[in-house]
Amino acid sequence: MKVVILAGGYGTRISEESQFVPKPMIEIGGMPILWHIMKLYSYYGFYEFIICAGYKQNIIKKWFADYFLHTSDITFDFEKNGEMLVHQKRSEPWKVTVVDTGLHSLTGLRLKKIREYIEDKTFLMTYGDGVSNIDIKNLVEFHQNHRKLVTLSAIKPGSRFGVLDIEGDIVTAFREKSMTDSDWINGGFMVVEPKALDYIQGNFMFEEEPLEKIASIMQLACYKHNGFWQCMDTMRDKEKLEALWASGKADWKVW
Repeated sequence: MKVVILAGGYGTRISEESQFVPKPMIEIGGMPILWHIMKLYSYYGFYEFIICAGYKQNIIKKWFADYFLHTSDITFDFEKNGEMLVHQKRSEPWKVTVVDTGLHSLTGLRLKKIREYIEDKTFLMTYGDGVSNIDIKNLVEFHQNHRKLVTLSAIKPGSRFGVLDIEGDIVTAFREKSMTDSDWINGGFMVVEPKALDYIQGNFMFEEEPLEKIASIMQLACYKHNGFWQCMDTMRDKEKLEALWASGKADWKVW
């Protein structure tokens, strides 16, 4: 089963970094968040990826082209016309297809443009800016059991703000917001049947009109994930992920 990763947006809410690289290439612990996402999928045995690129897509292509430079020790022998020797190759069993799906395409159109690469088969899909410790094999099994067009992973995000428990005009408690205080939201990590792409009729967000139609015919399943999930939408999010990685408490690192 192939993994499709949406990686083409502008990332305007984290423009401090995305002005230089596309958001999925912003680093956490010295490696792009895209790499962290791919490591999760490969831990569960999914090695073939289709990257829906757009904004600064050449940077994503170059990073994969130079993967050995990022992960291995290299000797450059200038006496032999700059011959390069790669030591202790630390690579991944990945097959990666980077597709330029357009600078202004929304998520639905990006998926439509990679249809030829999924070969009319069920595929996995997620966003290139969110990490989780979700069990991908359990997710796939859930999808297969429910036999719907799309299964999305629902999560309960934490809040940036504290919670007030109030009785009348009196605050009875002030505390951090817990997982039970928020509604379920779409956390990505989807399983998609190719027929779901028929509901994309133009340059739409996949999460809006197409998924709304799929939900209206009872073909959208929900896999509830109560574990770790974190998007990297802002610099504050990036700093949080960096701190977790540096402290050895990066719950998404299941590999």
